[in-house]
Amino acid sequence: MTTLTTAPIAPLLERLFTEADEASPMNDPAFAHVTEDEHSRLMRSKTEYRELYDRLKAYPLAVSRETGALLYMLARGIRATTIVEFGTSFGLSTLHLAAALRDNGGGRLITTEFEPSKAERALQNLIAGGVADLVEIREGDALQTLASDLPDRIDLVLLDGAKALYPEILALLESRLKPGALIIADNADYAPDYLGRVRSPMAGYISVPFAEDVELSMKL
Repeated sequence: MTTLTTAPIAPLLERLFTEADEASPMNDPAFAHVTEDEHSRLMRSKTEYRELYDRLKAYPLAVSRETGALLYMLARGIRATTIVEFGTSFGLSTLHLAAALRDNGGGRLITTEFEPSKAERALQNLIAGGVADLVEIREGDALQTLASDLPDRIDLVLLDGAKALYPEILALLESRLKPGALIIADNADYAPDYLGRVRSPMAGYISVPFAEDVELSMKL
Protein backbone atom coordinates (compact mmCIF):
# COMPACT_ATOMS: atom_id res chain seq x y z
CA MET A 1 0.00 0.00 0.00
CA THR A 2 1.29 3.46 -0.91
CA THR A 3 0.22 7.04 -0.45
CA LEU A 4 -0.65 7.16 -4.15
CA THR A 5 -2.93 4.13 -4.14
CA THR A 6 -4.86 4.74 -0.91
CA ALA A 7 -7.20 7.39 0.44
CA PRO A 8 -7.26 10.30 0.43
CA ILE A 9 -5.12 10.72 -2.71
CA ALA A 10 -6.34 7.79 -4.81
CA PRO A 11 -10.05 8.76 -4.90
CA LEU A 12 -9.12 12.43 -5.21
CA LEU A 13 -7.00 11.76 -8.28
CA GLU A 14 -9.71 9.64 -9.85
CA ARG A 15 -12.18 12.50 -9.47
CA LEU A 16 -9.72 15.10 -10.75
CA PHE A 17 -8.74 13.03 -13.79
CA THR A 18 -12.41 12.45 -14.62
CA GLU A 19 -13.07 16.18 -14.37
CA ALA A 20 -10.02 16.91 -16.54
CA ASP A 21 -11.21 14.48 -19.21
CA GLU A 22 -14.56 16.25 -19.32
CA ALA A 23 -13.09 19.77 -19.36
CA SER A 24 -10.89 19.75 -22.46
CA PRO A 25 -10.43 23.17 -24.12
CA MET A 26 -10.94 21.36 -27.42
CA ASN A 27 -14.62 21.13 -26.49
CA ASP A 28 -14.90 24.86 -25.91
CA PRO A 29 -16.49 26.85 -28.77
CA ALA A 30 -14.08 29.69 -27.98
CA PHE A 31 -11.23 27.53 -29.27
CA ALA A 32 -13.07 26.05 -32.24
CA HIS A 33 -11.49 28.53 -34.65
CA VAL A 34 -7.93 27.76 -33.53
CA THR A 35 -6.27 25.67 -36.23
CA GLU A 36 -3.63 23.05 -35.49
CA ASP A 37 -0.95 25.32 -36.97
CA GLU A 38 -2.09 28.26 -34.83
CA HIS A 39 -2.17 26.07 -31.74
CA SER A 40 1.40 24.93 -32.40
CA ARG A 41 2.54 28.51 -32.98
CA LEU A 42 1.02 29.70 -29.70
CA MET A 43 2.50 26.77 -27.78
CA ARG A 44 5.98 27.59 -29.12
CA SER A 45 5.74 31.37 -28.68
CA LYS A 46 8.06 33.07 -26.19
CA THR A 47 5.93 36.24 -26.19
CA GLU A 48 2.28 35.11 -26.28
CA TYR A 49 2.29 32.41 -23.61
CA ARG A 50 0.82 34.75 -20.99
CA GLU A 51 -2.21 35.45 -23.17
CA LEU A 52 -2.59 31.78 -24.07
CA TYR A 53 -2.48 30.53 -20.50
CA ASP A 54 -4.82 33.28 -19.35
CA ARG A 55 -7.35 31.99 -21.89
CA LEU A 56 -6.83 28.47 -20.53
CA LYS A 57 -7.06 29.32 -16.84
CA ALA A 58 -10.34 27.46 -16.34
CA TYR A 59 -8.90 24.18 -17.64
CA PRO A 60 -6.87 21.62 -15.68
CA LEU A 61 -4.34 20.97 -18.49
CA ALA A 62 -3.41 17.87 -16.53
CA VAL A 63 -0.77 15.26 -17.23
CA SER A 64 -2.15 11.93 -18.40
CA ARG A 65 -2.82 9.15 -15.92
CA GLU A 66 0.17 7.29 -17.37
CA THR A 67 2.49 10.28 -17.00
CA GLY A 68 1.29 10.79 -13.43
CA ALA A 69 2.13 7.19 -12.57
CA LEU A 70 5.51 7.61 -14.29
CA LEU A 71 6.29 10.66 -12.17
CA TYR A 72 5.53 8.76 -8.98
CA MET A 73 7.64 5.78 -10.03
CA LEU A 74 10.63 7.87 -11.08
CA ALA A 75 10.58 9.93 -7.89
CA ARG A 76 10.31 6.77 -5.80
CA GLY A 77 12.94 4.96 -7.84
CA ILE A 78 15.62 7.59 -7.26
CA ARG A 79 14.38 8.25 -3.69
CA ALA A 80 13.95 11.94 -4.48
CA THR A 81 13.72 14.37 -1.59
CA THR A 82 13.96 17.67 -3.52
CA ILE A 83 11.71 18.25 -6.53
CA VAL A 84 10.97 21.33 -8.64
CA GLU A 85 7.87 21.56 -10.83
CA PHE A 86 7.23 24.18 -13.52
CA GLY A 87 3.48 24.44 -14.10
CA THR A 88 1.21 23.45 -11.22
CA SER A 89 -2.21 23.95 -12.84
CA PHE A 90 -4.76 22.18 -10.59
CA GLY A 91 -2.07 20.06 -8.97
CA LEU A 92 -2.58 16.57 -10.43
CA SER A 93 1.09 16.07 -11.22
CA THR A 94 1.95 17.76 -7.91
CA LEU A 95 -0.12 15.20 -6.02
CA HIS A 96 1.78 12.33 -7.66
CA LEU A 97 5.16 13.88 -6.84
CA ALA A 98 4.17 14.77 -3.29
CA ALA A 99 2.89 11.23 -2.74
CA ALA A 100 6.32 9.95 -3.77
CA LEU A 101 8.01 12.32 -1.32
CA ARG A 102 5.74 11.08 1.45
CA ASP A 103 6.60 7.46 0.65
CA ASN A 104 10.30 8.34 0.42
CA GLY A 105 10.17 9.60 3.98
CA GLY A 106 9.61 13.30 3.32
CA GLY A 107 11.17 16.13 1.38
CA ARG A 108 10.42 19.40 -0.37
CA LEU A 109 8.53 20.08 -3.58
CA ILE A 110 8.66 23.59 -5.05
CA THR A 111 6.02 24.19 -7.70
CA THR A 112 5.22 27.38 -9.58
CA GLU A 113 2.00 28.56 -11.21
CA PHE A 114 1.36 31.74 -13.18
CA GLU A 115 -2.42 31.88 -12.73
CA PRO A 116 -3.57 32.79 -9.17
CA SER A 117 -6.88 30.93 -9.42
CA LYS A 118 -5.07 27.74 -10.40
CA ALA A 119 -2.57 28.11 -7.56
CA GLU A 120 -5.48 28.37 -5.11
CA ARG A 121 -7.24 25.37 -6.66
CA ALA A 122 -4.01 23.35 -6.46
CA LEU A 123 -3.54 24.26 -2.81
CA GLN A 124 -7.02 23.06 -1.94
CA ASN A 125 -6.35 19.76 -3.74
CA LEU A 126 -3.05 19.31 -1.91
CA ILE A 127 -4.78 19.94 1.41
CA ALA A 128 -7.49 17.44 0.48
CA GLY A 129 -4.79 14.93 -0.42
CA GLY A 130 -2.98 15.38 2.88
CA VAL A 131 0.34 16.41 1.32
CA ALA A 132 0.26 20.21 1.48
CA ASP A 133 2.97 20.17 4.15
CA LEU A 134 5.44 18.86 1.57
CA VAL A 135 4.71 21.48 -1.10
CA GLU A 136 5.58 25.14 -1.57
CA ILE A 137 3.51 26.83 -4.29
CA ARG A 138 5.18 29.89 -5.78
CA GLU A 139 2.69 32.09 -7.61
CA GLY A 140 3.88 34.14 -10.58
CA ASP A 141 6.14 33.93 -13.61
CA ALA A 142 8.54 31.01 -13.12
CA LEU A 143 11.40 33.00 -14.61
CA GLN A 144 11.16 35.06 -11.43
CA THR A 145 9.82 32.60 -8.86
CA LEU A 146 12.53 30.04 -9.66
CA ALA A 147 15.35 32.56 -9.92
CA SER A 148 16.29 32.33 -6.23
CA ASP A 149 15.86 30.41 -2.97
CA LEU A 150 16.29 26.96 -4.47
CA PRO A 151 17.62 23.81 -2.79
CA ASP A 152 21.37 23.24 -3.08
CA ARG A 153 20.63 19.89 -4.70
CA ILE A 154 17.68 19.02 -6.92
CA ASP A 155 16.81 15.38 -7.51
CA LEU A 156 13.97 15.66 -10.02
CA VAL A 157 12.39 18.34 -12.22
CA LEU A 158 9.04 18.34 -14.00
CA LEU A 159 8.62 20.81 -16.84
CA ASP A 160 4.94 21.25 -17.71
CA GLY A 161 4.33 24.99 -18.05
CA ALA A 162 4.78 27.24 -21.08
CA LYS A 163 6.72 25.04 -23.47
CA ALA A 164 8.75 27.86 -24.99
CA LEU A 165 10.28 28.56 -21.57
CA TYR A 166 11.70 25.08 -21.02
CA PRO A 167 15.29 26.07 -21.96
CA GLU A 168 15.20 29.12 -19.69
CA ILE A 169 13.77 27.17 -16.76
CA LEU A 170 16.39 24.45 -17.20
CA ALA A 171 19.10 27.12 -17.19
CA LEU A 172 17.83 28.46 -13.85
CA LEU A 173 17.98 25.01 -12.25
CA GLU A 174 20.91 23.40 -14.04
CA SER A 175 23.70 24.23 -11.61
CA ARG A 176 21.74 22.60 -8.77
CA LEU A 177 20.92 19.35 -10.52
CA LYS A 178 22.75 16.50 -8.86
CA PRO A 179 24.42 13.86 -11.04
CA GLY A 180 21.68 11.39 -11.88
CA ALA A 181 18.91 13.96 -11.48
CA LEU A 182 15.93 13.33 -13.73
CA ILE A 183 14.13 15.94 -15.85
CA ILE A 184 10.71 15.07 -17.22
CA ALA A 185 9.43 17.45 -19.92
CA ASP A 186 5.79 17.03 -20.87
CA ASN A 187 4.74 17.95 -24.43
CA ALA A 188 8.40 18.57 -25.22
CA ASP A 189 7.72 18.37 -28.96
CA TYR A 190 6.56 21.99 -28.63
CA ALA A 191 10.00 22.95 -27.25
CA PRO A 192 12.52 22.21 -30.04
CA ASP A 193 15.21 24.43 -28.48
CA TYR A 194 14.94 22.46 -25.26
CA LEU A 195 15.14 19.13 -27.08
CA GLY A 196 18.18 20.33 -29.00
CA ARG A 197 19.90 21.16 -25.72
CA VAL A 198 19.23 18.01 -23.71
CA ARG A 199 19.87 15.75 -26.71
CA SER A 200 23.20 17.36 -27.56
CA PRO A 201 26.12 14.98 -26.81
CA MET A 202 28.05 17.89 -25.29
CA ALA A 203 25.32 19.21 -22.97
CA GLY A 204 25.83 16.76 -20.10
CA TYR A 205 22.60 14.80 -20.37
CA ILE A 206 21.30 11.49 -21.59
CA SER A 207 17.87 12.10 -23.06
CA VAL A 208 15.24 9.98 -24.78
CA PRO A 209 11.62 10.45 -25.87
CA PHE A 210 9.31 8.44 -23.65
CA ALA A 211 5.76 7.42 -24.59
CA GLU A 212 4.02 9.83 -26.96
CA ASP A 213 4.80 13.25 -25.55
CA VAL A 214 7.37 13.04 -22.75
CA GLU A 215 11.11 13.66 -22.89
CA LEU A 216 13.03 11.94 -20.10
CA SER A 217 16.53 13.25 -19.41
CA MET A 218 19.21 12.45 -16.84
CA LYS A 219 21.95 14.84 -15.71
CA LEU A 220 25.36 13.22 -16.04
